[in-house]
Amino acid sequence: MTHEFKKVALVGLYTDERVAEPMRAIDGYLTNAGAEVLAQPDLAGWLGATPVDAAEIAARADLIVAVGGDGTMLHAASLVPGTETPLLGINRGRLGFLTDVSPAEMEDSFDQIFAGKYTRESRMRLRASLHSADGAERSALALNDVVLQRRDTGRMLDFETRIAGHYVNTHMGDGLIVSTPTGSTAYALSCGGPIISPDLDAVVVVPICPHTLSDRPLVIPAKQPIEVTLLERDNTNAEVSVDGHSLGDLDADDRLTISQTDERITLIHPPGYDYFEILRSKLHWGRDSRNQRWND
Repeated sequence: MTHEFKKVALVGLYTDERVAEPMRAIDGYLTNAGAEVLAQPDLAGWLGATPVDAAEIAARADLIVAVGGDGTMLHAASLVPGTETPLLGINRGRLGFLTDVSPAEMEDSFDQIFAGKYTRESRMRLRASLHSADGAERSALALNDVVLQRRDTGRMLDFETRIAGHYVNTHMGDGLIVSTPTGSTAYALSCGGPIISPDLDAVVVVPICPHTLSDRPLVIPAKQPIEVTLLERDNTNAEVSVDGHSLGDLDADDRLTISQTDERITLIHPPGYDYFEILRSKLHWGRDSRNQRWND
């Protein structure tokens, strides 16, 4: 079989039984198709694949296949900073907004993708940077979201936001979510944020449990940078996480800056991919729960 994906990297938690079986099946398919299978050392040893360090996967692979849930897909995305190596998600998680191929469709999807019948989709990412008062700086890329939240305390946080240099608000509450369109179906959605179509370059800013009910979500152009400053308050601790991983603590007078980056993510979808069908399926749109109760 002739195809453009000569080297394919597999990513997933193979110790999970739900992941192990499709992982083995994909490995067999790829080998039969003449592709070299790459994986990080532990997974490579289990599969008998070519071992590759995490930092080298994106540079060596033509395609990365993530087997698991959206968390696995976010981990795979973290392996491709500054590259255009595409990602394909096989869903073995609970929701799977990012991992849109089911195990039942897996072989047919690979047949079509390897035949060149697929679409590429570019998704925006954000860069979050923590600027400490002592001059230290830490940063990370977010495909889903950047979250400021209280830590080890029952007290609210007081913090100030600026967008494109303009003062927006002084907030009191449990924190703040700054989400990409990809992340708008995750934590931001559960906090009352809107769903944003992934082909838009926009950001949603969502307060977490705001003390003032008028403190509502905002949707802004992605090109407008956001700055968050934690204000002095006794016995409060705040933490910043990026795609679920801690970036570090935010202390009073530290700054958190969030801006769009040129380092985008490319997703691959087999024919028939429909974002709105995924929303209907995952969010149970169009189902009349009243009739379901009566029928039961």
